[in-house]
Amino acid sequence: MRILLIEDDLLIGEGLKLGLSKSGFLVDWFDEGKTGFNALTTAPYDAVVLDLTLPKMDGLDILQQWRKAHQDTPVLILTARDTLDERVKGLQQGADDYLCKPFALAEVVARLQALIRRRYGQNSPTIEHSLVKFDSLARKVFLREEEVALTTREYRLLELFLLNKTRVLSREMIEEKLYTWDEEVSSNALEVHIYNLRKKLGKQFIRTVHGVGYALGKNDEAD
Repeated sequence: MRILLIEDDLLIGEGLKLGLSKSGFLVDWFDEGKTGFNALTTAPYDAVVLDLTLPKMDGLDILQQWRKAHQDTPVLILTARDTLDERVKGLQQGADDYLCKPFALAEVVARLQALIRRRYGQNSPTIEHSLVKFDSLARKVFLREEEVALTTREYRLLELFLLNKTRVLSREMIEEKLYTWDEEVSSNALEVHIYNLRKKLGKQFIRTVHGVGYALGKNDEAD
């Protein structure tokens, strides 16, 4: 899942980007408020990690303007402003969660996972479809109870399809979920990842919807 990180502390920002990336997230990091504010409309982000004390634009102002513009992307405030009044204000302005510094990376990961699950109407960290079980906590995938080894990109692609079981996903949308702006994407990269998922999970597991994109299917042996 793709995360927008707005944090001006370089040490914290670098640590979060590295740690969240290792936990399976795709992270775009901005270190000042105005650029971070504008970034939300440039990619299909699944959640935002937002500091409040930022250069050029305060975090609460960013949040308030997003909500006035009906931006509903889940926002986790991550800040040193730890008084009760500040926490209440952040939640009242439209934050979905609030975490004070210092923090544990594992808690940030867990809170983001919970926010994203709720956004997609998924209550459990385990998703089952056809003969496949996807465990987001353990970061493992099983086919007929046998673990299947996936690359990071294949894992992200599978998660995207499982969270959008009834949707047809366009090529552009899928690529925006799988790659950051600074990554070069070859013309057939997506086809290669889909081919590999079909090879590992069943050739009908990902359906091609001609002229539109791709959608979740079923395993070859499923009813």
